[in-house]
Amino acid sequence: MRAAVVLGVVAALLPVAARATVPTQGETIAVVRALDKMTARVAELDLPIGQTVSFGALSVTARTCRVTLPEETPPESAAYLDIEEIKPGTAQPVPVFDGWMFASSPALSAMQDPIYDVWVIGCKGDIVNPPAPPAAPAAVSSVPAVIGSTAIPLPAPPVAKPSAP
Repeated sequence: MRAAVVLGVVAALLPVAARATVPTQGETIAVVRALDKMTARVAELDLPIGQTVSFGALSVTARTCRVTLPEETPPESAAYLDIEEIKPGTAQPVPVFDGWMFASSPALSAMQDPIYDVWVIGCKGDIVNPPAPPAAPAAVSSVPAVIGSTAIPLPAPPVAKPSAP
């Protein structure tokens, strides 16, 4: 019974410890490299946040660009990109990619296209939203420990028996 209680408390605290977040800050320009596989043309594009830049038949829009703080190692840059392709003979652009790309791991979230490759190099420009100060650690509560969807009740405190007269 005691082992179950200890296991329950450890299981309740584990998700809190495992959710470590790295502070980041936003910057005003996402830097991406684009490759046209048909012509072997490579270009480094500066994408101001919220503006669309064209490369061949692609329209690339950076929604946000985040970098880790200078004191964090290893450094990381990530950008949220919307990429559309304007196909010949069509009026509407076709979405090709919509999501996060990471500079250190371009294959983690890659754009799948037979003609173009686009990957994030980094971020630059002014800092637009500095990170918030770290939050105070969460206090340990007396709520029953939960593993999955099953609650493990903590033992009730001992109750004093009334003495016989």
